[in-house]
Amino acid sequence: MEFNDLLLDDAQAIEAADAGGMLLATATAGAQVRSASTQLPDVAALPARGEVRSVVICGMGGSGVAGEVLKAVSGPTSPVPVVAHRGYTLPAWVGALDLVIVVSCSGSTEEALALHGEAVRRGCPSAVVASEGSPLALAGIAAGGLVVPVNPGGRQPRANLWALTVPVLQIGAAVGLCSVNADVWERLADLVDAEAMACGPMVSVPENPAKQLAYSLAGTLPLVWGCTPLMAVAALRFQAQCAENADYPVIPGELPEVNHNQVVMFDGAMAAIAPDDIFADRAERAMSLSVVLLRDDAEHDQVMRRARYSRDMAEQRGIGVHELRGAGDDPLERFAQLTARLDMASIYLAVGFGVDPSEIGPITELKERIGS
Repeated sequence: MEFNDLLLDDAQAIEAADAGGMLLATATAGAQVRSASTQLPDVAALPARGEVRSVVICGMGGSGVAGEVLKAVSGPTSPVPVVAHRGYTLPAWVGALDLVIVVSCSGSTEEALALHGEAVRRGCPSAVVASEGSPLALAGIAAGGLVVPVNPGGRQPRANLWALTVPVLQIGAAVGLCSVNADVWERLADLVDAEAMACGPMVSVPENPAKQLAYSLAGTLPLVWGCTPLMAVAALRFQAQCAENADYPVIPGELPEVNHNQVVMFDGAMAAIAPDDIFADRAERAMSLSVVLLRDDAEHDQVMRRARYSRDMAEQRGIGVHELRGAGDDPLERFAQLTARLDMASIYLAVGFGVDPSEIGPITELKERIGS
């Protein structure tokens, strides 16, 4: 399928392609932060600090990203292990000393319901973040645990990142996993609002970093590498966003791990040994690799060196490299600002390929087959 870059500067074409309003839904990130951060959960139902052996955050798809964020944010300071878990069953070691947080935007995800039920049977203290009145929220109330109601606002789970992540981080802070200053939320909201404006559909490609990224990645297989644990979450989310919004493949990873495996692809069948002919027809080019480095001020010194040498090696082989950094004083702010740009880029990738970013046909088909 050919990528039509002319569509990126055609506001009417963008509106027609994005019939489900994914751009508009994605642009509500700042409002989600402000709303969720002012609705503090009643943490009285949670174990006191020092009373849990570990925290296990369960969620699937877009809802599962909240757990990955808490794990990454808590990593440097948490006195207990923090595990982001996906699937139908809890690890065998999880028991009454472990807090289980279950996140589901819809509140009806079968894996989330199964994991919450298992946590209750094992006597685990639990917390639920889910749509108000949903099966998961009602199960959480029946179990006597903390329930944080979420209003999806008609948006799909992947467009509700901050409506889900803010309460999960608040729960994490309440049990002593991390510290999130109250003033971070307003700065974070301002950053993602500004990014939504800078990457909006009316902003032309030369001034729009999200459109530029979509254009550059189209027709390539992007290796998206995070240079800190939190930036690795951004890479993982971008992979999921490109899959769901644009039906497009991305390979995520984290430095230094990717330097022990993925980097070998620089010499593989998809490596670009010679620079592209700028006059060549994009549709006739074979797909080649590209590299996206998600950088951050909090990188380990050795990771900084690895990122620099990885970039040099890729460029020497004719592989396009894109180095992105988020803005903000706090790592969470930088993650939010960069994620906002990547989310918008995934939608413009969909627009250029003529894909409706709201359609998730294979997921719906799978649910129907499983439920039949």
